[in-house]
Amino acid sequence: MEALESVFPQLEILAREMTKVLSGGGKVLIFGNGGSAASAQHFASELVGRLAKGDERHLPALAITTDSSLMTALANDFGYEGVFARQVEVLGCPGDMAIGLTTSGASPNVLMALESAGEKGLVRVALTGKEGLRGGEVDIEIRVPSTSVLRIQEAHDFILHTVAALVKAQPVFYDTKGSGHF
Repeated sequence: MEALESVFPQLEILAREMTKVLSGGGKVLIFGNGGSAASAQHFASELVGRLAKGDERHLPALAITTDSSLMTALANDFGYEGVFARQVEVLGCPGDMAIGLTTSGASPNVLMALESAGEKGLVRVALTGKEGLRGGEVDIEIRVPSTSVLRIQEAHDFILHTVAALVKAQPVFYDTKGSGHF
C-alpha cells in the first residue's frame, strides 16, 4: 500500500494526459514483455471493452504485443529489440500515446519503442520499478518503489485499472444521446 500511495499523484497526471489524447481523437498503444505484455493486453481490453458492468464507453487502445505472426516476423527481420518500435512507427500518429511497461526499466525493445514514439510526436509513458527508466526520455514515468518483479507487476495492474477508471469517468466520453460511445 505504501508503494501505491506514493504514485497516486502521478496517476491523476497520467489520466489527465490520456483523456487529452483520447478526447483529441488519438489512441493508446501499450507494450511490454512477459507479464507486462499480459498487462498491456488487459489494459487495452478494458479501454476498448468494459472496465466494469454497465461501462459502455469504448476508447481506442491497442496492445501491440498480441499478434504472434507480426511479432515473430519483426523479430526475424529487425531483431527482437525492434518488435515494438516498428509497430509504433507504423501505427502511431502524432497526438497518440505510447505506454511502455518494464519492471526493470531496461528492456531494450521497450526503450526503443519509446524513442520511436518520441520521434513521431506521441506522448510517451513508462511504468517501471524502483530503479526507473534506464535510458531514453519519457513525458510521464511512474516508478513503483519496489525491486520485486511480482510487486511491481501487481502495482502496474492496479495503476492501469485506476487510470482506466479515471479516464472512463470523464464526461467528455459520453455523446449527446448518452450512449457512452466515444
